[in-house]
Amino acid sequence: MKATAIEYRLRVAIVAAIVTLGFWAPWIDLWSPELGVARRISLLGWLALALSRLGLLPFAQAAPAVAVVAALIAAKGVFLRVWGTAYLGTFAVNHARMKAGAVVADGPYRFVRNPLYLGTWCMVAAMAFVMPVSGTLFTMALLTLFQLRLILAEEAFLSVQLGDCYRSYLRSVPRLFPHLRTPMPSTGRQPHWGQAVLAEINPIGVFLTLACLSWTFDNELMVRAIIVSFGVSLVVRALFLGNIAEAPV
Repeated sequence: MKATAIEYRLRVAIVAAIVTLGFWAPWIDLWSPELGVARRISLLGWLALALSRLGLLPFAQAAPAVAVVAALIAAKGVFLRVWGTAYLGTFAVNHARMKAGAVVADGPYRFVRNPLYLGTWCMVAAMAFVMPVSGTLFTMALLTLFQLRLILAEEAFLSVQLGDCYRSYLRSVPRLFPHLRTPMPSTGRQPHWGQAVLAEINPIGVFLTLACLSWTFDNELMVRAIIVSFGVSLVVRALFLGNIAEAPV
């Protein structure tokens, strides 16, 4: 059930591949080419139509309501990714191998053990509003399984490397559903907000795309904007974040 070292090293590429397949959804044309266009309606449009047909909201209100929900989910992804990266450090976040320093119990890590994975899940969930409905189901199911595999692998690795202090942390802080209160005292670790914002350009771009463009229901435009934000994030990572040392504890 745990992810392998190769899966961890290629985690960004694997998530990108899952998302790409969700947008592409090639099975639609293979299974029912005559209904391909109809079945490629985005989750954004499908939900708005569903709310309208059920009589819950007129379409003119349902469409912006669904767009707002998508943008809020994207905003949660940005919040968790930037907050988590600021405290963990871009070196550890972007490293190809698992790293075991001291237990990080500051910032979001006092309330939930995996804010970065949770933030990624929210970011992809927001993007899924632009995918075909079947692409959304495929992407979120596969992403959830893959992230759980990564989490189990990291927890096993850190339990061996850090011992009792990490196992105590496991007992005190939930894996994925944050506690509003925490028994964990702060260790005084300082966040690096500037580096975190640079490192998390992709989720920020996804949020801006959903917040500014979802009301247009122009899927092609939104997909292009998401691709651009991903490309910019890779360039920034290569140019500005590649040589950043691990943040001191």
